[in-house]
Amino acid sequence: MCGIIGYVGNRPAVPLLLEGLQRLQYRGYDSAGLAVLAENGDLCVEKSVGKLAALASGLRGRWPTSRLGIGHTRWATHGRPSDINAHPHRDCQGRVVVIHNGIVENYLALKERLVDQGHTFVSETDTEVIPHLIEHYLQDGTSLELAVGRAIGQMEGAHAMVVFSVGEPDKLVAARVGNAGGVVVGYGQGEMFVASDLPALLPHTRQVAFLTDGEIAAVTSQSVSYLSVDGAVLAKEAQTVSYDPLSAARGNYKHFMLKEIAEQPEAILDSIRGRARFEPPAVVLEDMAIPKRRLSQIRRVVLVGMGTSLHAAMVGRHYIEQIARIPAVVDNASEFRYRKPLLDADTLVVSVGQSGETVDSLAAMDEARRQGALQITICNVVGSQATRIADGVVYTRCGLEVGVASTKTFTAAIAALYLLACYLAQERGVIEDEEHLRSLIDPLARMPSLVGQVTQGDEEYERLAHRFSRYNNFLYLARGVQFPIAMEGALKLKEVSYIHAEGYPAGEMKHGPIALIDEEMPVVAIALRDELYDKMTSNIEQVKAREGTVIAIASEGDKELAKKLDHIIHLPQASPLLMPILAAIPLQFFAYHIAVRRGFDVDQPRNLAKTVTVE
Repeated sequence: MCGIIGYVGNRPAVPLLLEGLQRLQYRGYDSAGLAVLAENGDLCVEKSVGKLAALASGLRGRWPTSRLGIGHTRWATHGRPSDINAHPHRDCQGRVVVIHNGIVENYLALKERLVDQGHTFVSETDTEVIPHLIEHYLQDGTSLELAVGRAIGQMEGAHAMVVFSVGEPDKLVAARVGNAGGVVVGYGQGEMFVASDLPALLPHTRQVAFLTDGEIAAVTSQSVSYLSVDGAVLAKEAQTVSYDPLSAARGNYKHFMLKEIAEQPEAILDSIRGRARFEPPAVVLEDMAIPKRRLSQIRRVVLVGMGTSLHAAMVGRHYIEQIARIPAVVDNASEFRYRKPLLDADTLVVSVGQSGETVDSLAAMDEARRQGALQITICNVVGSQATRIADGVVYTRCGLEVGVASTKTFTAAIAALYLLACYLAQERGVIEDEEHLRSLIDPLARMPSLVGQVTQGDEEYERLAHRFSRYNNFLYLARGVQFPIAMEGALKLKEVSYIHAEGYPAGEMKHGPIALIDEEMPVVAIALRDELYDKMTSNIEQVKAREGTVIAIASEGDKELAKKLDHIIHLPQASPLLMPILAAIPLQFFAYHIAVRRGFDVDQPRNLAKTVTVE
C-alpha cells in the first residue's frame, strides 16, 4: 500500500510523521510528502520525488513548528512520479489538503465538471479532484467530515484518505470506502494518530480502531467521532492490540488465510501502482533493466512454476500470446530440467513464484541460465535467490503472506503477468496506438474495487461451504483462461480441507471424469459470459443429466444459467482477460470455510510448507 500517517496532539508533528512513514516504507513508493498546519495558521506542504531521505533532508532546519499534520508515500498511477504529482494535494484556495490511497475511477468526468465550475488543477493525478470536491461542499458551511462524506458520494472506486482544513485547525478527517488499504486510528494521551497500517502506530499506542468500508473518523487531540459516509453517527470502540508482531498483523481475523483473502483488493492495487499509468497510458516496470533491443529478439516464452504459481503461469500464457503476441508454453518447474528443454538466447523464461527460494523453480532458472535464455521472475520477496538470478523482476508487493496456502500472492501474480504482457507488447511495438494501450490498461483501474465487491460475499460463501462440507470428492471444470482457476480452486480445497478434488478442462470431462459423476460428487463450474460460455453451459447440462450437483461461478445478471443449477455465485463483469482474478476468490473462501467447518488448521495444513527447499 501507499503509506498514510496523520497526527494531532501536543508534540511537534514533523518528526512523528517522518518516523511513521519510515515504518511504512516496506511496500515501496516513488515519492513522498508532508503537510502541516503551522502555529501561525499557515498551511505548509513539502513534496519530493524519490526516497523519504530526500524529503527529510530538505526539511532540516526550516520546517515550522506544528501540532497537526499528515504524510504520504506514493506509487504513481495517474501522472508520472514528480514533485507536483506527489501527495498531499490542495484545493484552489490552499485551505484543504488530502492524502489518498486508491483510484478515483471517474476522475476525468469529475475534473471536467470542476474545471467548468472554475477550479484550477496543477497535477496530473486523479487524487487532486478530492480536495476540490471537498472545497466545493465546504462553501455552504458544512463541517469537514460531512464535506468529505459528500465528496466520497461523487467518487467511484475504493479509497482510503486523510484530510485536514485550515478552517478547522484542530481536526483530521479519515475515511475508508471499499478496499484501497487500511485506515487505523490510534488513541494516545492528549494526542491521536491515523495510519494505513499498525507498524506506524505501535511505538506510540496499543489502543486502536479500524475503519471499515463506508466509515469516516473525525479526529482531534482529545477525541474521535465516527460517522457513515451519509452522515449517520456510528458507535465504535477502541481495542487493544498486542505488541507481538504476528498477533497484531492478524488483527480481527480468526485466521491469516481469511485475512489474506480479504487483503486481495489492496494486493492488486499495490501490484499495479506505479506500473500501470492511466494518464497518459503506459506500463512502467521499475526492475526491468532489459534493453528494448533485447526484448525485440524474443521469439518464444516459457513460463515455469510450481503449485499455485504454476496455475498463475497458465493464466499468464494466455496474456503473453493474446496481448504480447509471442508463442508461449507452460511447464512444471520440477519437470523442466529433466526433459532436457531446448532453449536459446531468443527464448524468454518467466518463472513465477512467491518466496523466490523454491528449489525446483531455482533449478529451472539455473538450466535456463546455462542455455543463455533471457529470464524474468514474478516474485513477492525482494532480494530472494530468484530475483538475483533473473534479468528482470516484477514484484507482487503483497507484504507478508503467513498462510501456507497462497491466496493474495496468486491473484497478484496474475496481475503482474498481465502487466508484463502489456509491457512486452508496448516495448516490442505490438501496441498499435495510444488508444490500444489504453484499452488494455484502463480495465486495471477497476480491479481493486471489483475484487473488493467479491470479497464482501463472505457470508454467501460460508453458507455454501457449510452445505457441502460433508462431501469427500469434488470436480472443478472450466475452459480457456478460466481453466487454471479450476485447477487452483481444486488445489485450495485439497490443501486446507484434505478433500480429494480435481480440476479439469471441461471439454476433457467426457474423456474419463464423467464416469465419476453422481450425487456424491459435486461439480464446481466456472461459466462466465465469455467466448466459451455456450460450451460451458453444454458441459453443465451433461453433468445435470447424470444427477450431478453443480455449483457455478457465473456472470452478474445471468438468470438463464441460474434456472439450470443447484447453486450459483455471481461475479461483477470485468475485462474477460482479468476475470480469472475475480473467479479465484469465491473458490478460496469456499475452501477456507469447508476446512474451518471440518476443524482443520487452515494456516498451517499438514505436511505443507510455504517454501519447498528440497526435491
